[in-house]
Amino acid sequence: MRRRQLPLLAASAASFAAPAVSRAQGAWPTRPVRIVVTFPPGGSSDIVARVLAEVLSPVFHQRFVVDNRPGAGGTLAARHVAEQPADGYTLLLTNTAPITTSPPLYPQAGYDPVRSFTHVAFIGAAPVAVVVNSASIPVTDLRGLVDWVRAQREPPSFGSSGTGSVGHILGEMFQRQTGLRLTHVPYRGSAPLLPDLLNGQVPLAFDTLPQYVEHFAAGRLRGIAVSAARRSAVAPAVPTTAEGGLPDLLAANWVGLSAPAGLPPAIAERLSAEIVKAVEAEPMRARLLDHAITPAPLGPQPFTAFVERDVREIGGTVRALGITAG
Repeated sequence: MRRRQLPLLAASAASFAAPAVSRAQGAWPTRPVRIVVTFPPGGSSDIVARVLAEVLSPVFHQRFVVDNRPGAGGTLAARHVAEQPADGYTLLLTNTAPITTSPPLYPQAGYDPVRSFTHVAFIGAAPVAVVVNSASIPVTDLRGLVDWVRAQREPPSFGSSGTGSVGHILGEMFQRQTGLRLTHVPYRGSAPLLPDLLNGQVPLAFDTLPQYVEHFAAGRLRGIAVSAARRSAVAPAVPTTAEGGLPDLLAANWVGLSAPAGLPPAIAERLSAEIVKAVEAEPMRARLLDHAITPAPLGPQPFTAFVERDVREIGGTVRALGITAG
């Protein structure tokens, strides 16, 4: 008799527990929410996180605050988020580096890019630009850059926003496809790279486009190419890599929002719905485009499928290139 009562008691307990869980999830958020960013302030990921925080704070009647945690190709921030409770109060401004390019470089990263997260919403993507200091490298197109590099006695240096960043990967791909040699100089994000590129300490950079657009007009920096199928609307004068003779030199830095694995579906769905709505609306859409990020919002299931594919394809490319974190 008791055995038959146990399932009933369990069901009864579950019936009392379910509303409590539902109420707790429905009340979220009751305190500030952190959006952890994998790079320092000033780069494209940081910009997106701050725009997102501005949009979400009034919607959820709580502060969404940006927490910059750079280092190790974004893996430090990603691991930190993966280790947090899945309660919706710690989120990750996900991008290409910590999810697809850095994990193969850092076996000690301590997380799985797919299984350690709930991937909530895809926001959009920005192409990588090939940028030169105008005074240091007097060329105007990708073919001219190839000729200039070939004429140097020593391998010129190129900057990126960090080892394992999408810019680093594109720089390695450039060398592989042209047979040329460059010396990689990794920075802790785009913001510290920019001053050294402006003053000529590094003559060349492979980095996401947004932070360089305003400097093209000033003439101190020149966009040689964008790694995309089409020219960017915010830098229409910069040709694509295909126009420069390297059609397979393609990469982009995508951005999205993720949370620790096990985020309650109700929270994930609420967050995703509001992010998709915001990205589709003109104010945020225009701000993303201003920073050369093409909006393309996706919900949890298609975003997760995208991550799985990107990890398989881009991660495989990183291994094939033999890039190391050293």
